[in-house]
Amino acid sequence: MNDANDPLAQETTSSAGLPQPALAAQAMSRLLRPLARLMIDHGLQHAAMVELLKKALVDEALAGYSPADKSASDTRIALQTGLHRKDVRRLREEPALEEVVAPMVPVAAHIVARWISDPRFLLADKTPMPLARTPRLGDPGKPDFSVLVAEVSRDVGARAVLDELVRMGVVSIDPEGLVSLKDTAFVPREGLGEAFHFLAGNVGDHLSTAAFNLSPDRTEPQMLEQSAFSAGLSTDQAQALHQTARRLWADALQQFLVTATVAEQRSASDDGDKHRVRFGVYFHQVAEDTPQAKAGVTLPARRHKRKPSP
Repeated sequence: MNDANDPLAQETTSSAGLPQPALAAQAMSRLLRPLARLMIDHGLQHAAMVELLKKALVDEALAGYSPADKSASDTRIALQTGLHRKDVRRLREEPALEEVVAPMVPVAAHIVARWISDPRFLLADKTPMPLARTPRLGDPGKPDFSVLVAEVSRDVGARAVLDELVRMGVVSIDPEGLVSLKDTAFVPREGLGEAFHFLAGNVGDHLSTAAFNLSPDRTEPQMLEQSAFSAGLSTDQAQALHQTARRLWADALQQFLVTATVAEQRSASDDGDKHRVRFGVYFHQVAEDTPQAKAGVTLPARRHKRKPSP
């Protein structure tokens, strides 16, 4: 059984190509629950959230027009968004809120990605090789941590990157100076700044994909956006599935990064348009009798559903 049996999915399919405000409102009511939880947990109150929403509405409305398009008037945008023209006039000139994140995070993430995907930095079993902190501490002919950093970026020193990875709990250093990766992915253990950085990137891109696929004006093929889910599970079985999901992701991540590294190298000499991609996974577990579970899709026990591939 798949989501095509969901009445919401059926209506969306049968009405493709036309705006569906009622269906969008139903979906938004589900999406807003975890967003509300995030607001409450981190002290973001209603007035601030409304202002952020207004700014996003104006920015997205403007994004539909070219810079020279005179039809992007305050009145037209007000009609599209339901905002007052005074708000539109004020917000269209207001700069976007800059993300506050440590500048080392993107570099550190790329270094870990190279570490777990480049055969030179892997052991025979394809796990990340412990690297000597400096060439002096390593064996002749073997790559060290400074070589890894230099291949990713020459703008920052290996010591600065290492200190940041240690601070975030991503790597450890033994008494002999060997640097070991603690996980087969860039998973910072400390720092809300880093956590919110990845929240914005991961969830933002996921929602952007879903919005693109549902766009009434879309002419390009759908992007990949699907999931598998199960219900009626005991606590032990749910946790076992979580571990299985982590193992599957570790394998898929390594394969994807190897391919992505080759793709980046081949793209370097291409003078055409450049694109960025994100490939991710998530696992969610919640007791079925909680409000959070009831706000989502209700499934009968021992039934499995999979979103159809685009």
